[in-house]
Amino acid sequence: MIRLYDVSKVYPSGRVALRDVQMHVTPGEFVLLTGPSGSGKSTLLRILFGDEIATTGHGIVNGRNLNRLDVGSLAKLRRELGLVFQDPRLIERLTILENVALAAEVGGMSRTHARARAAELLEMMRLAEASECLPPALSAGESQRVSLARALINRPALLLADEPTGRLDPDASLEIIELLREVHRDGTTVLVATHDQGALAALRCRTFFMYEGRLVEADEPAAAEL
Repeated sequence: MIRLYDVSKVYPSGRVALRDVQMHVTPGEFVLLTGPSGSGKSTLLRILFGDEIATTGHGIVNGRNLNRLDVGSLAKLRRELGLVFQDPRLIERLTILENVALAAEVGGMSRTHARARAAELLEMMRLAEASECLPPALSAGESQRVSLARALINRPALLLADEPTGRLDPDASLEIIELLREVHRDGTTVLVATHDQGALAALRCRTFFMYEGRLVEADEPAAAEL
């Protein structure tokens, strides 16, 4: 699902964000990426999603070479991936249902099918009754659940979550963690970047640790269970 070979990222300012990163994630895995703020976690996820280009090295995501993506290939790759940010980034003038469905409509799904799929996902997120609400009416945890539903609208093979519990209270964080587990059990490969100690304790699985742009794979807990 993910193969990175000696990936480095150096910005024009000279700042080195990633240093010779090697990563291998197999289809169906649930993997954590942790480390202090500024260690390179978000840069790595942006490269996987195609928002950044590696300075050196190369990577393959869901069978696609990141170094050889033209505009059309990049669009296809992004439809195969789901992305959840720390900030839900919802469109405030659209209802919750419309926010979720929009991602599918942009990808070419009919409005009828997109809204049916969105309603199905909001039911999964326990937000069916809020489908006609506008984003300002939601709590932080509810907004993040909408963001997760939106990321799943195109049935992605890989879900990338960047600090999905970073702004949530412990109860809301646990809700997101349980939903991520459910997504994984349905067959989606999941990569979560976080330094939330509660999430790390709850999600006992293979973990990569980042420090100053370098990646080290931590031991998988013997009692790992998702």
